Amino acid sequence: MIRKSVWMKAAALAIASMLSFAGAAQEKQIDLKLSSWVPPKHPLNPSIQAWADEIKKDSKGTITSTLFTSEQLGKAFDHYDMARDGIADFAYVNPGYTPGRFPVMAAGELPFLFANGKSGSAALDAWYRQYAAKEMKDVHFCLAFVHDPGSFHSKKKITVPTDLRGMKIRPANGTIARFVTSLGGNNVQGSAAESRDMLERGVADAITFPWGSIMLFGIDKVVKYHMDAPLYVTNFVWVMNQAKYDAMSAAQKKVIDEHCTTAWAEKLATPWADFESGGRDKLRADAAHEVYKLDPAQLAAWQKAAEPLQAQWADTVKKQGGNPDAIYSSLKQTIVKYKANF
Repeated sequence: MIRKSVWMKAAALAIASMLSFAGAAQEKQIDLKLSSWVPPKHPLNPSIQAWADEIKKDSKGTITSTLFTSEQLGKAFDHYDMARDGIADFAYVNPGYTPGRFPVMAAGELPFLFANGKSGSAALDAWYRQYAAKEMKDVHFCLAFVHDPGSFHSKKKITVPTDLRGMKIRPANGTIARFVTSLGGNNVQGSAAESRDMLERGVADAITFPWGSIMLFGIDKVVKYHMDAPLYVTNFVWVMNQAKYDAMSAAQKKVIDEHCTTAWAEKLATPWADFESGGRDKLRADAAHEVYKLDPAQLAAWQKAAEPLQAQWADTVKKQGGNPDAIYSSLKQTIVKYKANF
């Protein structure tokens, strides 16, 4: 009787396995083009690959991916439109590269909000999900994240806001660009990949950048001074071509949905956050560089100088029919909830 019971259980497991295999075999094969404009050695790329590998495993091999790096499919500034138009099936997007296009998301660019990129990524993602479907309606939103806070890296020491007067600065995003202009500086636009050349040729005197990437992009060869203050973060989104998502089966959509979550936003961002944070220590240990903290009066001066940016952001949101007070309050509360506040 026991042998019969064991045999029946084994048969049931075998049948379930065959049915599962048959179900997977009936699924349409989906091959995804993933586009990341940063270079192959950037720590974000292994995270994206690990994310894609999990999707392949959980879809029983019916969803596979190829990762394209270093702007192989298109320029960094074009990645949102590349996802919209199907040039890429998933694209890594910096919304700040197109100032004014995503006014709600731009709230995350306001200075001195985030203390770190790990729980900061979870906070940004959890907050933005309530707005993504409307503001990024051209694509299928997957997740949002930030890098670890960046600061000024320059050829001459910057300690107070008036030091920016007359300087040429490559800003990280539209909000920082307005900040530079308000303080008498001049913005010079360029992607992360173009930044070293801009500094080397004297097109720029300083850059706002996260720490580890200073060395990854070779910018440490052309700047010496580094302000150690969590000035800003850059917002990023990982978005999908809507038609590609719509073409998937219900089971395949479920797999994608399970990998487009707040937990995955933090998981995707964590190795990069660790990398950027570690860059500060490496630069501090290098005698050719000066990493300096601001005293309380200097920090207060920067925070005071940044206050008008919130009002400017609020005006932009109002013009597009949004409620800036509710949006900003929600962001601040979420940042505190995830213990990511500065």
